[in-house]
Amino acid sequence: MNATATRVHVDLAGRAYDIVIGSGLLESAGALLKPVVAGRDLIVISDENVAALYLEKLQIAIETGGLKRPEAVVVPPGEGSKSIESFGRAAESLLGLGVDRRSIILALGGGVVGDLGGFLAATLLRGVDFIQIPTTLLAQVDSSVGGKTAIDSIHGKNLIGAFHQPLLVLADTDTLATLPPRELKAGYAEIVKYGLLGDKPFFEWLEDNGAAVLSGDPDALRTAVAKSCEAKARIVESDERENGARALLNLGHTFAHALEAETGFGDTLNHGEAVSIGMVLAFDLSVRLGHCSPNDLMTARGHLLRHGLPVSPPRTNDFSPSSLVRRMYNDKKAERGSLTFVLARGIGEAFVARGVDSGVVETTLLRALAA
Repeated sequence: MNATATRVHVDLAGRAYDIVIGSGLLESAGALLKPVVAGRDLIVISDENVAALYLEKLQIAIETGGLKRPEAVVVPPGEGSKSIESFGRAAESLLGLGVDRRSIILALGGGVVGDLGGFLAATLLRGVDFIQIPTTLLAQVDSSVGGKTAIDSIHGKNLIGAFHQPLLVLADTDTLATLPPRELKAGYAEIVKYGLLGDKPFFEWLEDNGAAVLSGDPDALRTAVAKSCEAKARIVESDERENGARALLNLGHTFAHALEAETGFGDTLNHGEAVSIGMVLAFDLSVRLGHCSPNDLMTARGHLLRHGLPVSPPRTNDFSPSSLVRRMYNDKKAERGSLTFVLARGIGEAFVARGVDSGVVETTLLRALAA
């Protein structure tokens, strides 16, 4: 393992684990996993794209470390693999390979594989252990950390799921070198989120170093991933099941999930792009409700725009404010028929607002759609 690797500890009673961040971790996977898995059988779940790049490398590294070579279940790439149907096929495949309660599932891939693999682990045999090996920036800084696992419903994103913490997270930043620029930027949106919701100094660091992160500078990448994981870990430790502070991690997501659903979870808008737009809309809504200065809105919007992220909904779809608001009422954060948003009093000062007037939300969306 690279000597510059960083460990972030997630301190949960009875379910504590480490996030290891750095270069060359896949090649060292056997040595890193051995103290955690204690000779138990491993099964990998991955998607076709990631498996072609990294599955054999991982299997060889595990064997070299003195563990049994794991078998694998490979699913199609894309959000479609988080459907109920895909979940069923993957579950049957894993059971067919003889998964038992001592087995450990290794989720090798981006957020889709992590969410699917984690939910399979949470539900098969009423719960088996799993390890996250995220290969996208979005997964390394967000979905692999914190134990949220889920699949999608026709009614919305991530509506069928469970809290199930991993045993370990291995975030090899070398895997980010194969990401298309669009996917790297999608992950960067989630990094910016941590600065905007609760860490103004980190946002200011990104103002100076965001270009280096996106260019693949190893030190900048490791710092950005580690700071993001530290921020999420501290919030998860205080509120594992999203009864309070953890909801802050949803900055921009109420808007984002509605936009993703309206575009059919397709290529028009990926998750990070939707979050980027959603964060701008959340700041805009905050300004309209009198919580936030227009200058903070312009600073957040300008940062995202300068780093190649969208700040308004795509023109390729015939959105309407009312249709997007209807989607929001199906969001898992909606409570008793009222809309819940994470809003901001300024950069680094997010808060949860319940019972937000839908008329103001529609006005905010109308302005964005007309921009």
